[in-house]
Amino acid sequence: MADQQRRVVVTGIGALTPLGIGAPVLFERLLAGEHGFRPIERWDMTEFTTKFAAEVRGVVYHPEEHFTRLQLRRMDPFSQIGVVAAKEAWQDAGLEEGSFDPIRSGAILGTGIGGIQSIIEQGKVLREKGPRRVTPYFIPNTMANALAANVAIEFGLQGACFLTASACASSGHAIGMALNEIRSGRADLMVTGGGETTTNDLCVAGFNSIKALSTRNDDPGASSRPFDRDRDGFVMGEGAGVLVLESLEHAQARGAKIYCELAGFGQTDDAGHITAPDSTAQRPAAAMKLAMEDGGIAPEELSYINAHGTSTMLNDMVESAAIKLALGEDLAHKVPISSSKSMIGHLVGAAAAVEAVICVQTLSQGVAHKTNNLENPDVENGCTLDYIPEGPRKGDYYAALSNSLGFGGHNVSLAFRRLT
Repeated sequence: MADQQRRVVVTGIGALTPLGIGAPVLFERLLAGEHGFRPIERWDMTEFTTKFAAEVRGVVYHPEEHFTRLQLRRMDPFSQIGVVAAKEAWQDAGLEEGSFDPIRSGAILGTGIGGIQSIIEQGKVLREKGPRRVTPYFIPNTMANALAANVAIEFGLQGACFLTASACASSGHAIGMALNEIRSGRADLMVTGGGETTTNDLCVAGFNSIKALSTRNDDPGASSRPFDRDRDGFVMGEGAGVLVLESLEHAQARGAKIYCELAGFGQTDDAGHITAPDSTAQRPAAAMKLAMEDGGIAPEELSYINAHGTSTMLNDMVESAAIKLALGEDLAHKVPISSSKSMIGHLVGAAAAVEAVICVQTLSQGVAHKTNNLENPDVENGCTLDYIPEGPRKGDYYAALSNSLGFGGHNVSLAFRRLT
């Protein structure tokens, strides 16, 4: 299948995460083992079970430094940070007027929840001041597709433009759809990824109510501990990640820098519980197999996996089992695996995009970051793989998988490899 389709490469990357603005900053701080978990100060935390998060707003991202006051009125924070990451990726790709055909270029991005901040704020306006005071920007700000639309507007992209929403797998699906758009011959260039801003009082309370968040308030830095027996939930995060994808021919014709190839895409669904993963691990394993098959990557060629790795009891068990099913028990124990969420938290709909950006840098720089806080692997529950607990690991990374397992049973795996 892969041999009969156009090859797709990554020529630009951008990120805005709790570790800072910029993909290089993100990767540098991950390699240093730094985390972005801090006490929440934007609202009264007195009655909240979890009192910390991995925020960007007011910490590493200050809106007035990037947009005019009018622009800020017209964009919810999730769109703002998505556009910031997209601008970095666009610049990184070296794209200029005349170097691409707008009609054969598009924007497919993902988000899990979308303009939740505007919903919260304008709901308060409605209750306190009445319906006539609700801003006329409310609808265009809250609609989830505003992220893709704003990115398309920013760069004048007139091809395929839409948004995917599948919880934690949202931007993974977006990247897969963008891959297929280029493969099919309908597009030469796509801007893809995702953005999310769920660190607000309503979302933190909601995730607390389903006991998904860590409550290690006395030591936030040690809170996210994927695959560790003492894990107690993930850290609520926010951020954005964006990739510029091009057909190999298009990138070569304009002399673009090429990071690596986006080789394969696999997607499945558990069709089981709305929040809990299927304990058999069959469907996430199938997504990984499909991604490798789609990309023409043999399991023996796989040299790195960026795990979904949420630091929740069920996810870490199921994902570890899925990797063993997909690769076979022996091979699974030989592949280095790390969880970026151990340092940046769970970015929900943006998680897959940011982790894809990290995979791209792992392949291009030949080094993988560690899984933070992994002190006592939960071997009794099957967490027996090589999760890189000791620190950054250099290696000859040829092919990588990036996994995303979302609420709703949505499983996505993206396969990257060095261009050969």
